[in-house]
Amino acid sequence: MSANCANAPDAVPSDAGVAGIGVLLSFIVTAAISLVISASLIFQETRRKTSQKPSILRRKLLNSYSDQQILTGIGIQSVGLAKTATMVPYHFFLIWMLSLLSMAVHNATLLALARDFRRDWVLRWMRQLLMLVNLVLSSVYGIYIFRSVQDNLTNRTFPIACAWDPATPDRPPPGDRGLSYVGTILVIAGNVVIFLLATWYLHSRAQRFYAIFQVVGLILMTAFAVGATVRVAYLADAFASGTPIMLSDAGERQWSFGQLLSVGMLLLPLVSVVEILRGEIKCAPPVALDYPDDKGQLLGEDQELRPNLGFQRKTDFQPNPFWGSQTNLFRK
Repeated sequence: MSANCANAPDAVPSDAGVAGIGVLLSFIVTAAISLVISASLIFQETRRKTSQKPSILRRKLLNSYSDQQILTGIGIQSVGLAKTATMVPYHFFLIWMLSLLSMAVHNATLLALARDFRRDWVLRWMRQLLMLVNLVLSSVYGIYIFRSVQDNLTNRTFPIACAWDPATPDRPPPGDRGLSYVGTILVIAGNVVIFLLATWYLHSRAQRFYAIFQVVGLILMTAFAVGATVRVAYLADAFASGTPIMLSDAGERQWSFGQLLSVGMLLLPLVSVVEILRGEIKCAPPVALDYPDDKGQLLGEDQELRPNLGFQRKTDFQPNPFWGSQTNLFRK
């Protein structure tokens, strides 16, 4: 389906699938819960009290919410790219903000759970792949937004694909066009820099400045998430009193089954927590630094993870089987 770049409609239909109140609340609430748990774990680590029990439940809950957030972010970005011929820049920009929110949550989780990921090369490289996919999609969105600002499509009802069509009617640029240019470029560049730092942090063998990097990174990711949330709350029809463009209906404010399902997904990670508390699933905690034999305790103080046949000794960093070692990134 080709985009209609000749005539802009006076109003466009709402898109509750990407900007409905349930979808937005799901992203925002998940981000808030994840950032609070990440902060609590990092604060506990920086206090360095070895007598404290490992935070099994919080770590599992944070990991579940982070996975849900990053996968949902990648999914909603894929939907937006598939609908570039019909989706207006208003909805496209909201998706971009949600992707930035999911990126901030994922990086905050990485700061809190990096030691867990370093001990398993499969989990570590799976995180790396998700980070790369999210970066590529977010960069593509940033380029589209930059082109829409360049062609003065930000507050118009043309499809976002018209940003690449020279036949799109032009109009005088808005007064804040320069600020939009700078902001878009800074966000794209910031995403790349954060990705590089997160990659280094995830694969680093060194432990120098570990606590400082955690605290500073958490503050930056929290600021990133707050900024994206404020932009969404200010622009989205589900929360704001007015939108940059006119919508033909109020579908983004209505609580349909899809919106309730999005919010209901927040309860899924809690199921695993209840199962652990009831003793149906036993989840080994991350290896504590003060255990000389690298064995952590389970939920009870007297119950330890006993070695089995074929047991492999856990270390602070498990290299992948193809290249690298515990001390070098490339050489075996």
